[in-house]
Formats: sequence, structure tokens, C-alpha cells
Amino acid sequence: MNRQRVIVWFRQDLRLHDNEALTDALKCAEEVVPVYVFDERLYQSKTRFGFKKTGPHRARFIQESVKDLKESLHALGSNLVVRFGKPEEEIFKLARQIKSNLVFCNRERTRDEVNVQDTLERNLWSIGQEIIYSRGKMLYYTQDLPFPVTHCPDTFSTFRKEVERLVPVREVLPRPTEKFNPLEVVVEHGEIPSLQELGYDDFEKDARSVHPFIGGETEGLARLHNFLWETDHVKNYKKTRNNLIGEGYSSKLSPWLAQGCLSPKQVYAELKKYEEERVSNESTYWLFFELLWRDFFRLMGKKHGNKIFLKGGICDRINPDCTEEEQITKLWTEGRTGMPFIDANMRELKQTGFMSNRGRQNVASFLINDLKLNWQIGASYFESMLLDYDPCSNWGNWTYLAGVGNDPREDRYFNILKQAQKYDPKGEYVKLWIPALKDIPCNKIHDLNLSEEEQLAGNLRLGDTYPKAMISLTRWG
Repeated sequence: MNRQRVIVWFRQDLRLHDNEALTDALKCAEEVVPVYVFDERLYQSKTRFGFKKTGPHRARFIQESVKDLKESLHALGSNLVVRFGKPEEEIFKLARQIKSNLVFCNRERTRDEVNVQDTLERNLWSIGQEIIYSRGKMLYYTQDLPFPVTHCPDTFSTFRKEVERLVPVREVLPRPTEKFNPLEVVVEHGEIPSLQELGYDDFEKDARSVHPFIGGETEGLARLHNFLWETDHVKNYKKTRNNLIGEGYSSKLSPWLAQGCLSPKQVYAELKKYEEERVSNESTYWLFFELLWRDFFRLMGKKHGNKIFLKGGICDRINPDCTEEEQITKLWTEGRTGMPFIDANMRELKQTGFMSNRGRQNVASFLINDLKLNWQIGASYFESMLLDYDPCSNWGNWTYLAGVGNDPREDRYFNILKQAQKYDPKGEYVKLWIPALKDIPCNKIHDLNLSEEEQLAGNLRLGDTYPKAMISLTRWG
């Protein structure tokens, strides 16, 4: 196939390495026009529960990632056309203007993204053009799996046993090295919008953040190299993954994976190389294990469609006792529940856009089981705030913890006090994010069972400088 001019629409695949849509476009076309559209709906609209669709930390991360992509393309004699608006309209207008032949992009599988790509496809048909879809988010290719997507096991353990035993991971597609052919058409490239233009106040990144989290392929590859080769942190990953403070306790790759700045195949290839050259153990396997979970949740999104967003989840089981009380929700989102371990995690999320996996499980359990709130509220807030928001992983994890998703069980209830004492025994994490508690002894910091004299000694007034607990701690013994 030989086409004169094609568009490559970058979506959640903001990289040059292992980019199938870009690779195929360069093979078949004389002229390739790379495009990114800041979808206005992600920055100007809100979720059902009133949270901004995209919070400020992720907005900046995306902005940085697009800038890095633009610079990488410029080094190859190309450029990135940037637009702000609705992709189904902006791509269509560009295709009509430059008289392209095809649009290449990586296919998305969840509700909003599917609506956009379907509308664009219909618009392009009206001028005799079409979309060529590729894959870009998963470690495995669906056609390589030992079952059709509709028959994918609904339990992760079964999925893992079938897939890792039978299916090889394909090779990473190489990053383009040759210069792009010059365009024979004039295109206005457009400017990357500022944070203010996207609708946010500028802000300084919090110095307490576990990582600077600068967006882009360059930074993503650097983080991967650091976690494996420069620090050897990966060899202890299974032991440290539940820690709360510091950049080395986990890979921190999820924001770059979510925006497609890093390919999961690239992570896997580097991991295999590390295992061959340095060490292969339970911890290195655990990083692969987490990549498997990402694929599993994406397949669940493909298999069950919109059910992953519904209150009853994929089980069609609605908890009649849950509420949507706004004031309780506000206390949870702002980290003012009076439960130090919960509040510290929620404040870290608000200030940095990131939270450890251990923290995510605890704050979700607390919302669902102790505050008795609709789990969709938590999933919606995470959608807004997380740097590493991915629809399938986020909503899949929340349905899982709410007991309406995969592997539904009755024991998803976390004893928050016991969790806090186990994973933050000295209260260092709580003190980091709640300075009002910095003078409280470590044996008292999680339950705050303090007399008037102890409060005075700790420069604390419960109900004033720090809120009283929303719930009774006696349930945890």
C-alpha cells in the first residue's frame, strides 16, 4: 500500500518507541503528519459527582508529555500539529484541509474514547477517508491470547496461569531513526496550551512528592533505567512495594504507562535483559506481575464494556446501603476524616496526584466499608486526581475492592488501624503529610487516643487543629 499523505493521531501513546500506528504510517506513506488534540472535554467538564475530569497534576503531566513528543519529532525533521477542541472535529478538519488519505491511531476501548473514535470515523467516511487502527496499550496482543476476549477468564489467577504459560511477548517495535519526508502542504502547527489556557492555576510541585513525575517519553525511559540499572531497586520490589515514603519503594512507572510515554513491552524487554544480566527473583517477577494486571483490567474493559463504570459492576450487584452524602465525601477527599492514615494518603493525592498502592487500597476500603459511600464516588475522584489514571485499571480496581468486579469476595474490608500500625509503625508517613501531628508519640499517632494533657503536650487540639475521627475506632478492636 502506498499513500501520499497520512495523519498519525497520537492519543494515550505519547512516544516514538514501540508505536505501532506510527510505525505502520511511516511504512506506507510518503508524508506523515503527527497530530495531538487536547480534548476540551477533559479540561472543561466534570464527572457525574462534580470533580473536574482532569486534575491539575495530570494536566501538567500531559502538557509536559506532549512537549517532549514534539521535541522528539522535531529532531527527526518533523513536527507535532497541536489542536485544542474535540478530536473528532479537529482531526476531521485537518484531514479535509491537507487532503490526507488515511488516519492512523491506536484504538481505545472504553466508553468516551470509543464515542470519539467512532464519530471521527463517520466524519472521515463523508470525505472518502478512513481510520487504520492499531494497538498500543497492552503487553500482549489480543490475537495472541489462547482465548477470544469474550471468553477471557474473569479471575486474574486463571488469566495469569493461561497467559504467562502459553503466550510470548512480542518484540518492541523500533523507534524511528530516519528523518521524516518534508510535507508538500502548509500546516499551521499550533501551540501547546499553557496550564492557564487549559483552565488551571500554575503551581509549584510539592517537595514531599515521592518523585518529580515529569511527563514525556524521555523521562519515562529515564525512570525505567533508574529503577532497574542505576539503583537495582527492582531486585527488592516485592519486599518494598508496600512502603509509603521515598522514590525507590516502587517503580513509579504508572503515570508514563497511562499516557503511553512508556510501552509495557519496553518495560518487559528491559526487565528480561536485567534478569539475564543481573538477577532474576521474586521481585523482578513481581514487576511483570503488575504488567499482567494492567492487561487483565484492560481485557475486562473490552469484555464487559460499560459495566465497569456502573454501580453494580460486572456482577450486577448493587449495595442498597451505600449513600452519596456530599459532606462525608468532602471530608474524605480533603483528608479531614480524623483518621490520620487515611487523611495522610488523601492529602498526598491532592498535593501530588500520586498515592501508593497500599494507600489506595486503604482509602478505598474506608470509603466503601466504613463511610458507606457509593464506590463510584471514589473511582470518580481518582479519575480526576491521579497522575496515572487509566480507565480500565482505575475502575477495575474500584469494582474489585467494592466486591462488584473480578474475584468478588466478602473479605475486602481493611482494618485501617492495623494497616496503619503495620505499614507506618513510627508514624513517619502521617507526620510527613499532617504536620499538625508531628509532635504526637508514634504509639498514639494512629488512634489519637489522647488525654487533654497529652494533646497539650503534642501541640494538638482534637476538633480544632486536627478533626476528631468520623467513626468509632472500637470496630477495629
